[in-house]
Amino acid sequence: MKKKSWIWIGIVVLIIGIGYFSFGNHSKNASKDTITVGLMSGSKPDQQIWDTVAKTAKDKYGLTIKYKYFSDYSQPNAALTSKSIDANAFQNYPFMDIWNKAHDSHIVAVGDTIIEPMRIYSYKVNNVKNLPEGATIAVPNDANNESRALHVIQSAGLIKLNNDKLANLKSITNNPENIKIKEVDASQTTRSLNDIDAAVVNGNFAQSANLNIKKAIYTEQFNKNSHKWINFIAANKADKNDPRIKKLVKAYQTKATAKEIKKVSGINQLPAWNLNLK
Repeated sequence: MKKKSWIWIGIVVLIIGIGYFSFGNHSKNASKDTITVGLMSGSKPDQQIWDTVAKTAKDKYGLTIKYKYFSDYSQPNAALTSKSIDANAFQNYPFMDIWNKAHDSHIVAVGDTIIEPMRIYSYKVNNVKNLPEGATIAVPNDANNESRALHVIQSAGLIKLNNDKLANLKSITNNPENIKIKEVDASQTTRSLNDIDAAVVNGNFAQSANLNIKKAIYTEQFNKNSHKWINFIAANKADKNDPRIKKLVKAYQTKATAKEIKKVSGINQLPAWNLNLK
């Protein structure tokens, strides 16, 4: 009886061992074939673009893309640094530089994605020249986007700025129309349109709010200095050569993705990996 018991115990141990190694290897292999990407909670067009990328990644590289969504710009890089995601795609170069310096992190760009102009919107006027004296314009309150928004307002002819690397309210040197700048969270710029004269809105939030880009009263102009505003896929520096990261970038930077961007975004977004800025 004791001998049979030991035999049965041995069989059970063997079965458990086989199961452990089988499932263990499966999980390990699965992790090699799956990547989690952090995105801003956006619009249906944004998701359609990433659905195209996911299909390419799966069909061509055997890579499954999972998504984690965030509601404000402070979250995706924190998640990347803590390794709760493997990569993210939402930021431009100045934003990354500011974040790395402030948080002593080592996030790097691994592949350009899109560039989308900032636009000034208004429910009260249909031309930036028709804004009244003393008009209030909302801008994003994070350092990177506020600087960019102020330069958009300057290029629209409303204010003049000094040569600060990052413009802020103190950078305004001339304000002939007495424009009032209201700093709000980037995600709130669209909501502020109900209460003020105009707002400078990031492309993703404009899409989320279903703002009609054809009704924008001013659109940011791109030139040779606009490369810094290109968005990209980001990863931790230690992981930049991870095969999954490389596959993700290859899956994004395809003709299929470029076609989908044009289809769903029109002039709101441009594929940036082969963009010739002049």
